[in-house]
Amino acid sequence: MSAPRFEPKDPDYAARVRASFARQAAMKTIGATLASVEPGIVVIELPWAQELTQQHGFLHAGMVATALDSACGYAGFSLMPVGAAVLTIEYKINLLAPARGPRFRMVGEVVKPGRTITVVEGRAYSVEPGGEKLIATMGCTLMAVVGRDEIQH
Repeated sequence: MSAPRFEPKDPDYAARVRASFARQAAMKTIGATLASVEPGIVVIELPWAQELTQQHGFLHAGMVATALDSACGYAGFSLMPVGAAVLTIEYKINLLAPARGPRFRMVGEVVKPGRTITVVEGRAYSVEPGGEKLIATMGCTLMAVVGRDEIQH
């Protein structure tokens, strides 16, 4: 994927993304960290952990989807204006290979930002000493939410 470069609406977009990510209990629970934040591109890293595996010892597909959804969501959020919050309204994941390896890299890249709806593509990689292997792709649709007090930005 090579997403076109987008101009963020908020010059402090990276700080906003990092602050929101820090509030995500789900990411803390699975041990995910925010590795990189650029306008329209976010990378999340996740170490392999026994507690996150399925019966064959692979990282569970639900964990892959969870971290990849967050990478996509924050990629879109990085281009949203101050005061906007982000919610995923749809995603489709293709699981291409078993999620094995010591760690994983989830990349979300904006395809088309919009005032209300943003389209993002994601890719999940297994990171091993010999290199990276593509293990999943995601198509994600996001909604910018403005003016709803129950949804934090």
